[in-house]
Amino acid sequence: MNRGSSSDLPKKFSSGEEETIAAISTPFGVSGIGIVRVSGSLAEPIARRLFKPKSEPFQFISHHFHYGEIVDPQKGDSIDEVLLVLMKAPKTYTREDILEIHCHGGYFILQKVLELVLKEGTRIAHPGEFTKRAFLNGRIDLTQAEAVIDLINAKTMASLEIASQHLRGDFFRELSSLKEGMIERLALIEAHLDFPEEEIEPISLGEMKHSLKEMIKKVDEWIGSYEEGRIFREGISCAIVGKTNVGKSSLLNVLLKEERAIVTPIPGTTRDPIEEVLNINGIPVRLIDTAGLRKATDSIEEEGVKRAKGRVAGSDFILLMVDGSRAIDFDDLEIFEEVKGKKRVVVMNKKDLPPVISPKEMKDRFQGDPIISISALKNEGIEGLKEAIYTLLIHREVRPSPEYLVIANVRHKRVLDQVKESLSNTLKGLEKETSLEFIAFEMRSALEVLGEVVGETTPEEVLNRIFEQFCIGK
Repeated sequence: MNRGSSSDLPKKFSSGEEETIAAISTPFGVSGIGIVRVSGSLAEPIARRLFKPKSEPFQFISHHFHYGEIVDPQKGDSIDEVLLVLMKAPKTYTREDILEIHCHGGYFILQKVLELVLKEGTRIAHPGEFTKRAFLNGRIDLTQAEAVIDLINAKTMASLEIASQHLRGDFFRELSSLKEGMIERLALIEAHLDFPEEEIEPISLGEMKHSLKEMIKKVDEWIGSYEEGRIFREGISCAIVGKTNVGKSSLLNVLLKEERAIVTPIPGTTRDPIEEVLNINGIPVRLIDTAGLRKATDSIEEEGVKRAKGRVAGSDFILLMVDGSRAIDFDDLEIFEEVKGKKRVVVMNKKDLPPVISPKEMKDRFQGDPIISISALKNEGIEGLKEAIYTLLIHREVRPSPEYLVIANVRHKRVLDQVKESLSNTLKGLEKETSLEFIAFEMRSALEVLGEVVGETTPEEVLNRIFEQFCIGK
């Protein structure tokens, strides 16, 4: 994960950031192990003061676990039996000295150990501050730092693969290659400006135009991967919509392969929307089982219908369920109007019963929408429904590989849009034989914007927003 030289990184340390920081790095709750992490110059002195080894003679060896106890230095009381590892800079996550105390995973134990560490002159780390220090100390670039939180938040193998690709530095290396090419072209342009009496050969200008077209094509490919990449990274919300008793709750249960929603023949059983996440071919789909949309019979159901309509409006797409064993009625038509214009898959349920609605009627009514026939009761047609959902959302095969980079972060996409615009303006300027001062300006703009992606020219407020998304202790 080391990206090499950090000479291009901004020096943004303040006196506060040079302090030794500490935090609990594992979730609160009862567990076998909990970890208190420390980063900064006080890491080793704290280890020597709080740790009592189980064997003598003893000396700390960097990056080795040591068995012993954490002791309150004022009272002499043993707090917990621990494994302790001291990692000396620069071969650490933050490129500072790091201390990790592996305790038993109880809330009180971890709080007590952290309290002792704080008494030794450290302060509580801000969210993401360990990773922020790794970035500021040049161990990782900003795209790798963002990939850390994506890795933690990954809900499917596909989103994990995209995060891992960026964490390995694949995106950084591609951007560095693009940057080198841009610098070479800018150097040629500026040489012409500095030495106007020496003309650039026509073949050089032709080669420059060709190179710019290749750069634009590459950036365009990255931008083109964003929509699908975003879906894999962030997931997508899907409301299951239909009138009462069409089988919405049954479909939720069969998709989740568990009895998550109550299923009864009584209309209006579902009142509050039920949400669960389903993995559909690598896409995290947040399924929302809504109340049946109909004229409510009481105030509670009325509130359920109101909430259902809100979830439908806020969902990315819907599964519109129709009971194929019953004729389309007024309630169905009202729902069809309610979801008009929404991205959707039409689900014809109850194929195990004699059909009343013909396939032609459905095709005429829902032209262009995928229509899938299923039986939620018999678990039939479910795999076909999953494929229809995937096809609706993903229009091409998106799998990160050394040859195919996937962009899934909206910040990256916005910056790349600006890079593409500046490169396109540069190319247009060359083709129209615009003044080289203008062309150089556009190329410099592209380079400056490109630096925002990896953190070389990223504004401080943007950095803060990025690292505030992290949990404390990472």
